Amino acid sequence: MASTETTAKDGNDLAGLEAGLDALETVQTGRTPFRKTLIQKILPPIVAVLLVLALWQLLVSSGAVSDPSKLPAPADVWGELRESWLQGTLHEYIWTSVSRGLLGFLIALAIGTPLGLLVARVRFVRAAIGPILSGLQSLPSVAWVPPAVIWLGLNDEMMYAVILLGAVPSIANGLVSGVDQVPPLFLRAGRTLGATGLKGTWHIVMPAALPGYLAGLKQGWAFSWRSLMAAEIIASSPDLGVGLGQLLENGRNNSSMAMVFFAILLILIVGIAIDLLIFSPLERWVLRNRGLLPRS
Repeated sequence: MASTETTAKDGNDLAGLEAGLDALETVQTGRTPFRKTLIQKILPPIVAVLLVLALWQLLVSSGAVSDPSKLPAPADVWGELRESWLQGTLHEYIWTSVSRGLLGFLIALAIGTPLGLLVARVRFVRAAIGPILSGLQSLPSVAWVPPAVIWLGLNDEMMYAVILLGAVPSIANGLVSGVDQVPPLFLRAGRTLGATGLKGTWHIVMPAALPGYLAGLKQGWAFSWRSLMAAEIIASSPDLGVGLGQLLENGRNNSSMAMVFFAILLILIVGIAIDLLIFSPLERWVLRNRGLLPRS
């Protein structure tokens, strides 16, 4: 009798354990309520922006800045934006820089990815150019503008060269870091299943290294954007058009702080928009595939 009760008790415990494991593995698929999304994701940045604007206006109104021309009021910056919109030049400023930045980043991606794999997988190549990539990553991108102008002249090729020199090392080093963190067990399991060479790289190494690779892509885009802005500020020519960096330099040349702040805000907004539209969705997709975020 006691044996029967013990068996029944063990069976109930096992069933409870299985039910608990099933609950842990169950992915919550319910859609997040809009009110929760509004409170947690939409309102905080809006409140932060409003606080910054309020503090900015307070500094201007209180006379805390001795020279009012050095800190324009938010209304003055809004006037610059409105004037650019009415003249039809606002989208030209943004498109000139964004098109260059995205195309340069895509070219850097096509170069940095195979370069990173080569450095990560071939010891001799890592020993030869690994330290050079790290050194190039720490070199300020603005340092490449003068030689690029001398070598290539004032044209779009010069802009793309500066972007590549700023972004490729970051993308390659990010992939190297991701590959270095791939568990050796994954590689051995892949070889056992016949995934060697390019097949192993595509099916084993790249998926496992994706988090580090994605971090390198984000940093590569940041370097691309900063390099482009430095090139547009330093190198100016009518043939290049007016991008956001050139708009910032025009504001300095005209001693118009309203235009300077207007250009700075546009550069900041574009950087945030690219992150929200491209890199944040990629990060969420990677986390969901690894079970670190609920599927909605």
